[in-house]
Amino acid sequence: MPTIIALILASILVFFPGRVMLPGGGYAYAAGGTSQYSPSLSYDNAVLNGEDFSGKNLQTAVFTNAKLDDTNFAGADLTGVVISSSILNRTNLHGANLTQSLLDQVRFVGADLSDAVFMEAMMLRSTFKDVNIAGADFTDAILGKLQQKELCKIADGVNPKTGVATRDSLGCK
Repeated sequence: MPTIIALILASILVFFPGRVMLPGGGYAYAAGGTSQYSPSLSYDNAVLNGEDFSGKNLQTAVFTNAKLDDTNFAGADLTGVVISSSILNRTNLHGANLTQSLLDQVRFVGADLSDAVFMEAMMLRSTFKDVNIAGADFTDAILGKLQQKELCKIADGVNPKTGVATRDSLGCK
């Protein structure tokens, strides 16, 4: 049930930008609304295969139905990014910061997620096949139990920026 509520809240924030009242009081600000970030870059339905975004500031960018095969996001700041219904085959996210990102229905195949930071990211309904997660930090990320179990099988290393072990960040036993 908490997962469903979190997904609904994330959807509201994505599709209805601006200030949203949270249960129990307080407000959340969606990308593109009133926030600490500039207006979002939008890459809806874009074919960005092979593009080089390494080291770029792409905070709150939106990639919906995007083709991101062989795209290089190494060291990029993807804080608050939304990636939805997109394909990331052999995509390089080494050392990228995806803190507080929404990664919904993303297909990671052969992707390099090593040393990436996924703190507080929502990664529901995403799939991971043949990925490198050495040193990735998933602290407080929202993952399905099956996703977590599969990632724990390959988890190792310590994130060089946060100092958190990948296995610990995933809650592996």
